[in-house]
Amino acid sequence: MGFQVTPGMRRLGASVLGMESIVAALTIPVAIAVGGVRPVLAVCAGAGLAVLCVVSAGLLKKPVGYVLGTLAQVLAIATGFLVPAMFLLGTIFAALWITAIFVARRVEGVTSR
Repeated sequence: MGFQVTPGMRRLGASVLGMESIVAALTIPVAIAVGGVRPVLAVCAGAGLAVLCVVSAGLLKKPVGYVLGTLAQVLAIATGFLVPAMFLLGTIFAALWITAIFVARRVEGVTSR
């Protein structure tokens, strides 16, 4: 049957990724000022993650958007090595991402019983 994308999955997934992109961008000044991370590294990591979230949100009509969104969750957690608070925030966003997919599929009746 394959991976079916539903309108609810797109809406919820885009909401999670949109908020995550803002948090990712806000990690840049925190990493520099609090974490002492070199500005080039902080900008590449924070802006790169933010852009990945936005691109993923734009591709959620196709299964590849969910692959990129899942990659964004892994990278969000990995940014905890630059800003330790991101270990927690990345895990929360990953949980929201998984919940958004499964709740939308269940509500829209896509899952088989």
